[in-house]
Amino acid sequence: MPSATTGKNLRDELTAHVYRAGYYPDLVTDVLDVALADESVLAHLVQAETTFDSQVRRHLTVLALTPTRLVAAHVDDHEGDAANPSSAAATTEAVPLGEIRSVALTHVVAEPAEHRPGDSAAELTLAIGWGSISRVDLEPAQCGDPNCEADHGLTGQITPDDVVVRVSDAAEGSDAVRRAAAFARQLSAATGVGGRPRR
Repeated sequence: MPSATTGKNLRDELTAHVYRAGYYPDLVTDVLDVALADESVLAHLVQAETTFDSQVRRHLTVLALTPTRLVAAHVDDHEGDAANPSSAAATTEAVPLGEIRSVALTHVVAEPAEHRPGDSAAELTLAIGWGSISRVDLEPAQCGDPNCEADHGLTGQITPDDVVVRVSDAAEGSDAVRRAAAFARQLSAATGVGGRPRR
């Protein structure tokens, strides 16, 4: 569950949201405690996700904004078998606010012609980039001649893809979408990405 509030330390609230998510909360709070050290939490976002491929896989992403850093934690579990016991991998990364290059927020809105100021989106995707991981999207390069059969190589773009979190009204509710937007606003302001100078 996402949350964003200013002016106080939200570490206890963050811990409560991690336990509410119910995904190895003791493990998650331990790794967050190491990454956060003694800093206070100004805003946070806790997002659980379940995916299905050959088996059910659970994931948890936690973002915590401190006065100087963005702490990102990601936890995945791996089903075991008779030969290999089940396991979980918990990874944290602490990024100085000055290193964050982009805070991208995609709003998906149903019936946009009926959208009114203050209405929440049906879905939000928050993508935060600081240059650690990038996604490369390639496609065949084209030329202006429709009859050309030459190979013009590839063209594409590099997109920052360090952390991507999706929150939807249908899955988490409209309050969760609004709180995710509030977290993105606070992070943008703290990093200067939203137009204010970096601290």
